[in-house]
Amino acid sequence: MNRTSDNSASISSRRADTERVVRAYLDAFSTGDADRIAAHVTDDFVNEHTAGLGAGCVGRAVYHERLHGFLADMAGLRYEIEDLLVDGERGAAFYTMTASWQGTVPISIRGVQRLVVHDGLIRHRTDYWDSAVFLAQADPAARAALAELGIR
Repeated sequence: MNRTSDNSASISSRRADTERVVRAYLDAFSTGDADRIAAHVTDDFVNEHTAGLGAGCVGRAVYHERLHGFLADMAGLRYEIEDLLVDGERGAAFYTMTASWQGTVPISIRGVQRLVVHDGLIRHRTDYWDSAVFLAQADPAARAALAELGIR
């Protein structure tokens, strides 16, 4: 094997590793188990949200604690990956998230997570999703208010 082949194999292997880590992380949410989900992130994990209703945090321990409430509110949570783009240790997962808000209201939200993988774990996650889509599905009063603004 020449140097170019070695380099291509290394890049291909890193891509495959990143894809495997990202898929395993998102699949872990379907277990509803905060321990299993948090096991996929680094100690210094950065959890960033761009949506107005999202709240980020830093550190695996803080993330783990917050997962309990999130999972309780989002019964049956699943991420269906629509597309996954990988470049080295970086991935972008286009998804549809489904759950039952507080166990009673079915929701479906499309979004994208930008993820950075380091040593087989997620180091940084930025989640892009639309808060208005969630509100319109979860709260009839919010749905009416958003409709008045032309948002459905």
